[in-house]
Amino acid sequence: MNFPFFIAKRYLLSKKSHNAINIISGIAVTGVCIGTLALVIVLSAFNGLADLVESLYNSFDSDIHITLKQGKIFSADAPELSELKKLKGIAYYTEVVEGNALLKFSDKQCIATIKGVDNQFRPMSGFDTLVREGKFDLTRNNIVIGKGIGLVLQTGPTDMFSPVSIFAPKRGHVNSLNPEDGLNELKVYTAGTFSINNEFDDKYVIMNIDKARALFDFKNEITSIELAITKGQNQSAIQQQIEKILGDKYVVKNREQQNELLYKTLRSEKAWTFIILFFILIIATFNVIGSLTMLIIEKKKDITILHNMGADIQLIRRIFLVEGMLITFIGAFSGMFLGTLICWLQQTFSFVKFDEGYVVDAYPVSFHAADFILIICSVMLIGFVAAWYPVRIFTKKHLA
Repeated sequence: MNFPFFIAKRYLLSKKSHNAINIISGIAVTGVCIGTLALVIVLSAFNGLADLVESLYNSFDSDIHITLKQGKIFSADAPELSELKKLKGIAYYTEVVEGNALLKFSDKQCIATIKGVDNQFRPMSGFDTLVREGKFDLTRNNIVIGKGIGLVLQTGPTDMFSPVSIFAPKRGHVNSLNPEDGLNELKVYTAGTFSINNEFDDKYVIMNIDKARALFDFKNEITSIELAITKGQNQSAIQQQIEKILGDKYVVKNREQQNELLYKTLRSEKAWTFIILFFILIIATFNVIGSLTMLIIEKKKDITILHNMGADIQLIRRIFLVEGMLITFIGAFSGMFLGTLICWLQQTFSFVKFDEGYVVDAYPVSFHAADFILIICSVMLIGFVAAWYPVRIFTKKHLA
């Protein structure tokens, strides 16, 4: 057995002449344990919320989103798009018509963004899972509206036989003194209500692309293309191939680029959360310094004996440094185990629940291997620094 480790283990487990040293060592282990536990729980809970937010956005945003760089609409029969459809690795190809319109139901009205989609949209996005009332049905004159729009118009799937009027400006010049002559009107019926978050719930209405084209006076024009990449394929490589096929005329964005601010915010919030808890953990490891200082003072006679028997200062320092690392190690892995256990219990039994109306019933938690590696490395680094300082100062003082 390694000699410094053998001696350090004996010092850690043996009874001290002063009981206060045992208490301080226990406090040091507990402090590191609680700090590590807090890191595991908070980061796992943050991961759960971040994954939930991303999954909600993923249900609405596609893997690849293609728009025109200059202008808004383009032909769905463009030669470069025909070549794009043949590209290997694309699971779904969805044409989209999007534009603003006025919705009116009874005496209520609001402005909304109409999103016309084809039959590929439902299997591509799994959007039907976000429908909270009614069903995802875009056949005939049916639409699916956001929950916020439904509240403003005071309508929903229960008003299936009462139409909602949608008005959109006609394309081209209209010679008429009556403003209504410059508008297209489409009467539709609310088949379902979806809920993601306020950004989408208060903005979007989903309908069939043919109805959207009729509303906006389009023939075969579209405003964007949404693609889903086959699982296991290299999305970055496929995006580069798409950009090469389409050229500079189009803007091609992946999922993260479509919500750049969201992803940056999630990463920065997680980083700052970790930094704050990291500094709290540093304060907690001050107990390691106190524990080692007291132990070195108590073992002054042992240090002298070891030195007289031929042990150099580096060997003696390694003994107490290993002692400090053992304290940190026990606290860190105890905290990791307890934190993981608490998160697993939340995943399995959902002790912390949300009120009604939330997207999920219980507070989500998610384990990321990278977080565990970061936590253990950070804790052990802090423990090493906390052990190195008193060992270097006090052993030098007692051997002088």
